[in-house]
Amino acid sequence: MTDPVSDQTPAAKTNAASQALEWRDGDMPYSIAFGDHFYCQTDGRLECGHVFLAGNGLPARWNGQRNFLIGELGFGTGLNFCETWRQWRQHRKPDSQLHFMSFELYPMRAEEIDRALSHWPEIDVERQALVAAWLEKPRDIVTLALDAETRLSVVCGTAIDGVRQAATGFDAWYLDGFAPSRNCDMWSPELMQLLHDKTVPGGTFATYAAAGFVRRNLQAAGFTVERRKGFAGKREMLCGVK
Repeated sequence: MTDPVSDQTPAAKTNAASQALEWRDGDMPYSIAFGDHFYCQTDGRLECGHVFLAGNGLPARWNGQRNFLIGELGFGTGLNFCETWRQWRQHRKPDSQLHFMSFELYPMRAEEIDRALSHWPEIDVERQALVAAWLEKPRDIVTLALDAETRLSVVCGTAIDGVRQAATGFDAWYLDGFAPSRNCDMWSPELMQLLHDKTVPGGTFATYAAAGFVRRNLQAAGFTVERRKGFAGKREMLCGVK
């Protein structure tokens, strides 16, 4: 099967700059620009499993497809990728391929990723491999073949430009930008419409966000949206299907 995004390049060259971080409670990164933590303060790895994997019907859906493309808004620390890769390694079928493509305006440095993910011994193998392969100065599209069946692409720049340049073919989306109240561009009607248009029929999305305008933007784009119980006391999350 032809990779739907392997030949995509950004409209403009991007020299991505790291954003200013604070480290709270030891190794939890906090974005000064967006006034928000990068992941759930209870347990970001477990939140990934509850929201993004289960919300997209994974890992069960991997059984029926030889090639699977996940899109993510907000690479951040790489936590969602590492947890997804961990589960992919446990559940993938022979000769199957996972391509994980994330859109990130401010890619972290390798040492920041390493520090942020060191909290979870469960993903030590994935963390170490990601950090070892990470570029000193990420720019444009960072593409890493992390094993024979797993490829990571991080598109550096604004999400709307990156998604617009990508071809269609996404099977699942992780919508993991900073909180809608702090980073509204990541949840705009225009971006939600692009996500829908780039998704295969029957493709899915999941997000921790449950704000009314996010739900309405996803519905207006054409997704069927479902509310589910959120993680760690959060009342609701959203997931849906095209």
